[in-house]
Amino acid sequence: MLTPAKSSTKQAATAVVKTAARDSVPVSAKRPRTAKAKATTSSGPSLRFYHSKALRDKTNTVLSALATRPIQSNDGETVADLVTELVEAGMDYYFLKALKEAHVGFVAEQSARLGISGAVKLISSVSRKFITRMDQAQLRVVATHIRSLALT
Repeated sequence: MLTPAKSSTKQAATAVVKTAARDSVPVSAKRPRTAKAKATTSSGPSLRFYHSKALRDKTNTVLSALATRPIQSNDGETVADLVTELVEAGMDYYFLKALKEAHVGFVAEQSARLGISGAVKLISSVSRKFITRMDQAQLRVVATHIRSLALT
């Protein structure tokens, strides 16, 4: 149990930390993004990754079905599953492929694989929570974004 003196000291220290954190954020980070900034990002440089033909076929099938048929109760789950597979493929391509090519060794590669696996699980869990709650119009926006990332 905190005494009044310790409690006020703790509150003062917390206030100092919060103020320091707020003041350390650059002014540019505090500004809201404008429509102009959003427009330039889609035409700017990009990094994309290669994935299997089977995943490409699945992506096209899921996105086409979403665009052409009426809403179904499992559409969110289907899109969330697809996003998870794309995240796994992207993480493998961007990180693990480079380690394999660099011949960093089995232990380093397995350590990286474990870390990336944890990141994929976290990203997939968070994205699934949002995607499964989306309505048809929102799912179509996600589908359009995924299509925009795909090279034709």
